Amino acid sequence: MNNSFDTQKQLTINGEQFHIHSLQGLGDQAKRLPFSLKILLENLLRNEDGVNIKKQDIKALLNWDSQAKPSAEVAFTPARVVMQDFTGVPAIVDLAAMRDAMERLGGDPAKINPLSPAELVIDHSVQVDGYGEDGSFDLNAKLEYERNKERYEFLRWGQTAFDNLKVVPPATGIVHQVNLEYLARVVFNEERNGQRFAYPDTLVGTDSHTTMINGLGVLGWGVGGIEAEAAMLGQPISLLIPQVVGMKLNGRLPEGTTATDLVLTVTEILRKHGVVGKFVEFYGDGLADLPLADRATIANMAPEYGATCGIFPIDDETINYLRLTNRDETQLKLIEDYAKHQGLWRNDGDEANYTDTLELSLNDVVPSLAGPKRPQDRIALDQAGDIIGKHLKGFQDERLAKRDNSDEQQARIEDEGPTTNPDEPINEAQFMGAAKVNFKGQEFELKDGACVIAAITSCTNTSNPSVILAAGLVAKKARQLGINVKPWVKTSLAPGSQVVTDYLKNADLMDDLDALGFNLVGYGCTTCIGNSGPLADEISEAIQQHKLVVSSILSGNRNFEGRIHQDVKMNFLASPPLVVAYAIAGRTDIDVYNEPLAQDANGNDIYLKNIWPSVSEVNELVKKTVTKEMFATSYGNVYKGDDRWQQIKIPDGKLYDWNDASTYIKKAPFFDGMSIEPPGIPAISGARCLAKLGDSVTTDHISPAGAIKASAPAGEYLQENGVEKSQFNSYGSRRGNHEVMMRGTFANVRLKNLLAPGTEGGVTRTQPDDELASIYDAAMAYQQQGVPLVVLAGAEYGTGSSRDWAAKGSLLLGIKAVIAQSYERIHRSNLIGMGVLPLQFKAGESHESLGLTGQEQFDIEDLFDKTKEVCVIATNNEGKKVSFSADVRIDTPKEWDYYKHGGILQYVLRNMLSN
Repeated sequence: MNNSFDTQKQLTINGEQFHIHSLQGLGDQAKRLPFSLKILLENLLRNEDGVNIKKQDIKALLNWDSQAKPSAEVAFTPARVVMQDFTGVPAIVDLAAMRDAMERLGGDPAKINPLSPAELVIDHSVQVDGYGEDGSFDLNAKLEYERNKERYEFLRWGQTAFDNLKVVPPATGIVHQVNLEYLARVVFNEERNGQRFAYPDTLVGTDSHTTMINGLGVLGWGVGGIEAEAAMLGQPISLLIPQVVGMKLNGRLPEGTTATDLVLTVTEILRKHGVVGKFVEFYGDGLADLPLADRATIANMAPEYGATCGIFPIDDETINYLRLTNRDETQLKLIEDYAKHQGLWRNDGDEANYTDTLELSLNDVVPSLAGPKRPQDRIALDQAGDIIGKHLKGFQDERLAKRDNSDEQQARIEDEGPTTNPDEPINEAQFMGAAKVNFKGQEFELKDGACVIAAITSCTNTSNPSVILAAGLVAKKARQLGINVKPWVKTSLAPGSQVVTDYLKNADLMDDLDALGFNLVGYGCTTCIGNSGPLADEISEAIQQHKLVVSSILSGNRNFEGRIHQDVKMNFLASPPLVVAYAIAGRTDIDVYNEPLAQDANGNDIYLKNIWPSVSEVNELVKKTVTKEMFATSYGNVYKGDDRWQQIKIPDGKLYDWNDASTYIKKAPFFDGMSIEPPGIPAISGARCLAKLGDSVTTDHISPAGAIKASAPAGEYLQENGVEKSQFNSYGSRRGNHEVMMRGTFANVRLKNLLAPGTEGGVTRTQPDDELASIYDAAMAYQQQGVPLVVLAGAEYGTGSSRDWAAKGSLLLGIKAVIAQSYERIHRSNLIGMGVLPLQFKAGESHESLGLTGQEQFDIEDLFDKTKEVCVIATNNEGKKVSFSADVRIDTPKEWDYYKHGGILQYVLRNMLSN
């Protein structure tokens, strides 16, 4: 490695010498760099090789202009990669397929191997089937293993076949919480050739909430599985040196508020300010009183406020947390001394040079919710009843409009007679907003606004003892007053690690949560990712038959349309104690400050204030019940797993023995027909529009998680292959099968394709015949005709989780280009990684302003290497042409290399073949 700036030094810590790249001799400008850019600077210095990282790259970062538009590209080399199983399984499938391709092309398959630590945590596969009673955990674990046997066999093979890959078994915890509590090093201590090296812990992860680790001062963010695979194979992550927004925190959270309220406030402020593609860094005197768990809660939701990362500096609180979570004292000394030497330690009054600065007084934070569709849509709790009521009214008006349309249809049928496909006659009861339900021996009326799911779930909040114990205290006080949750609410507790249940038991609160139906259902993401499981048949039938507008409330980070449950229209994010409170109320359109949540046995009204714990009560309980020994015990044999895991058969061999009959694991098709020479930049002409979409189309809309409908193309495929509906599992669990996932692309039940107005779901109109068809069937028909496809979209295309299948599925459907008003960072990158061209309308233009109907043929002029803009010609059926310029959103030279090779994995594979 090169050493152009003479930074290779030795640092003595604990009597041992460590080789480091010191930032001390780089002058005042380096000292004034934001914390995150100092970590990036060290990364460049340490990996300078004259090829991927050159002297001028380091100089560009040293001379960083905080106000300039990002233009200088650098190569970030993460120290490790972290994955969860939904995104990790297809990543390992791709690596296994790469080994096959390597052998076919005459190379050594053993070269396909992670070169840096890769850690995969199985946390996304458990679903909430059993709930609200003892034995729920065991039932859900049993079903998880039954449903995912093939996937787990494959992962156990991967653990033995690939070096540097470790798998944390099911029922251990959520990847980000396990990362925070156990996997994170903060500073790496590595031995090479008998010498010790120290450098910052950095990472990328195949889940957008990888940023949670920023709370520990570790630089990392979510990438698509495609980029993560390349990182595992030694490819640096290409990025433009970002702008950095500093957010100054001061004051303390007031009585009655939680870390969840703080993060929803931060999310609202930063999303409104605009931080997409930027780093966010938190500083200020408020950090002195901000617990690490609260910092991690804020860092976790960086994707929700749109930033690449949301990082906190290292300080005493960092060390205290690491000590609590049973990190070695020698390692803690290394972290502290190294951070202080490198200027990575927080001191009072520190303030770096930032692009912009914002300020938040923690004293101004108020109790909050977010919803009903987006995490950045914060609602102050004292206004929630009114605001949610207005949202409810909007959904009710939609329902009435559908009734009116149905009335017209019915009148036409009566006048003209039935068509070959008549609508069903009107049933007025469908529009009354209420239904009588008999469930488990209780009869009640289920109404619009009912809360049917209340879930304490997601790493965002279950990593934070203060909000979990507060939820337990709410349950305890409610139980003492003799009140319970409403019978129609599906309740669940899915902690992020086993430590959570340890301290709940230690605090004597587990029985209280159980008594209210918040029984342990599993250690995993569950409801937050759409694994909420089925509602009771009686509840689901009432919702569907009467078209009820019902809601969910969860302590998660995502509430996009169609994500939580297909029967649920409104979804709200809230702190765990509020989740319990709303479950008691049984509805979300309630003024929780002024209306009673319930009545006790004597008919007395019980209000939120009667069951809400004080801050001092919660803090005292945290100090008393959360201990270092709990972390030592929980993570003592973290890779061992339970008996079920130990009994899984491990296939042999460095090449995977693909089972053609499998409906879970299929050989990835991305290398089929691949040649040694790259194909170059493809031409796109005569393309048709597969989908015309509005703003804020998320990766949930493009590649949904959650349940697979029997009538959907993916459901039909599974049934054709002998899979019973009860064994469908979820889209996420079948991500290792491209046949399922390409059929699930654009299949979200809430997707509105403007090409097929009046429809919801994966529906389009084929051109030029203008016939309705499923998006999958239409795409296959276009492929048979050799017609390339495009997608037209609005602003913020691809927001949400870092779902590589949103890009992979797009490619397999035959989509060659997307033309959108703007992109979320990860999805734009993923599209390029799969060889799909991201184009962007010029500022002020859109498919609406240009009058594009989506029925045109699209020709995109030939691209050349590093082209900044391109002409698109849209020709309608009458031959009228609309020409417009679009920006080419291939932002870096490395991304151009990927696109010319047909994708990032093909680029890596060809490089390995040539070396």
